[in-house]
Amino acid sequence: MSENTTDTVFHHASGVAVHTTVEAFQLTSKMHPDRVALRTPGGIQEITWREYAHRVEAIALGLVTLGVRSGDTVGLMLSNRPEFHLVDTAIAHLGAVPFSVYNTSAPEQLQYLFTDAATRIVVTEQAFIPVVKRSGADLAHIIVVDGPAEGALELKDVEARPDDEFDFQAAWRAIESDDLVTLIYTSGTTGPPKGVEITHRNVIAAAESVSAELDAGFDDRIISYLPAAHIADRVSSHGANQLRGIQITSVADPREFAAALPDVRPTVFFGVPRVWQKIKAGIEMKLAEETSPVKSKLAGWALDVAARSAKADLAGRPRGKVLDVQYQVADKLVLSKVRAALGLDQLKMAMSGAASIPVEVIGFFVGLGIPIIEVWGLSETTGAATKTSADDLRVGTVGKPVGGVELKIAEDGEVLVRAPIVMRGYRNKPEKTAEAIDADGWFATGDVGTIDADGNLTIVDRKKELIINESGKNMAPSNIENAVKAFSSLVSQVVAIGDNKPYVTALVALDPDICALRAKALGEPSAQIADLVGREEIVKEVAEAVRAGNAKLSRVEQVKRFVIIPTAWDPGGEELTPTMKLRRKPIATKYADTIGDLYADSPGPAVIDLG
Repeated sequence: MSENTTDTVFHHASGVAVHTTVEAFQLTSKMHPDRVALRTPGGIQEITWREYAHRVEAIALGLVTLGVRSGDTVGLMLSNRPEFHLVDTAIAHLGAVPFSVYNTSAPEQLQYLFTDAATRIVVTEQAFIPVVKRSGADLAHIIVVDGPAEGALELKDVEARPDDEFDFQAAWRAIESDDLVTLIYTSGTTGPPKGVEITHRNVIAAAESVSAELDAGFDDRIISYLPAAHIADRVSSHGANQLRGIQITSVADPREFAAALPDVRPTVFFGVPRVWQKIKAGIEMKLAEETSPVKSKLAGWALDVAARSAKADLAGRPRGKVLDVQYQVADKLVLSKVRAALGLDQLKMAMSGAASIPVEVIGFFVGLGIPIIEVWGLSETTGAATKTSADDLRVGTVGKPVGGVELKIAEDGEVLVRAPIVMRGYRNKPEKTAEAIDADGWFATGDVGTIDADGNLTIVDRKKELIINESGKNMAPSNIENAVKAFSSLVSQVVAIGDNKPYVTALVALDPDICALRAKALGEPSAQIADLVGREEIVKEVAEAVRAGNAKLSRVEQVKRFVIIPTAWDPGGEELTPTMKLRRKPIATKYADTIGDLYADSPGPAVIDLG
């Protein structure tokens, strides 16, 4: 246990100021040992805090038998399941460094990651054994958590062979706050992933930075469905569980998160913008399918009242007596029932991050009685560096700095951050670290932004992604893209094109789930995306969304032509990172001919020209 009194500390519910995540875990596990710490939907698997702590020690001692020591790295390739938390926490207790890889990773990517991290042991499950082996990485052991697999050890056998001579208590107490707790490999939108070195101090500081606003503990519940390789899930669920005692329900298939919500009734929920858009689309689709004219009319009225109320609330205007009474009626008859049906009726905090969320989506949920707090940060800042608050959403901004964070804007508009949450550095890349963090500790985020008189940060876009048209006009592509996405759930992704071009065009990718619903409505339930992109109804819906988005943009930003892509874009594929960020350079290369057609004097039939 660190004795450094200058360390960042987390004020644990036990009354002890803790310096490391393992110290926090040991305290947390003893507070309510018989309560469930980890579970799966329906309670099919449940692990109490006592069992959690016991298995962490058993797994740690088994890993010592395999040669794992302080400072070693251990790779994890796991779906969202309780075993992730057990194994990750066990590795950390040895002073070793657990890190997760995306389950969509190709063998070549895994080879790079495992080699860069210098890991000799990978913990995975049966489904991923083939790709791990095809990576060709120099591994001493592969451990599988869900049963036997050829050429791999079972986790239960690792637990059954502990090193009884090893002093487990001394090991975790010796861990210092500046020791690494994990590596977060960036998604690599512009090059090979960089290993972000996150320390115990970083995670402790991140937890303490929001302590004033997040009063969460053993009575709170969260769903773990985002990849553990992403900083959001690692901090908001795994870290919150260790430090605060929040119960985690792990959902193995991220597409099933909505089905798990009514079972869990989370009190804290984090969703990337596309998740919130999916929930919104699901509500709208459900209402559209309502066969009772009375219920349909009542729901329509309630949502209209909700929208008008949200508009007033977000503008800081009084609702007025009549609208306030109408909202109370709408909430009692419809809105509260919608929240309950979703499983979001016990939320204390709803958050969105990882990308900008359309204003219209926030407004929809505010009207529904679910104020979405927008957070901004990066892997390098251990998650949230700024946040809005439920009573001051400041839509369009990402709020004020969280506790302990300093912000400033560089001369070129880049947002700089200095705080205990800033990473130690990039693994094996001292030159990249020196480029990113200056001698005074300011981290250059790569985001361009502005800070208003009240201290709220507005993100314009990524510095390297700004569009400069042939007239020299600077434009933020995300602003254009979000304007279009806000108006149709059918639109999953938009890529604004226009760098060195006379006007803006766009590639539009459709949402496969919504496409399936549209196909059913069109009487062609088996139709694929490729079959639908030429349908007049689909083209019209997308064109209306583009026109509606254009109405919110300046003339120079407006999309003049677009093409609907005939295939789905999947997370972790050529077009999207696993966290659904656009891979702009690969997209530009793959769709070069399509982009050329968008600017042709006589474009092909796939190009929709809005004039």
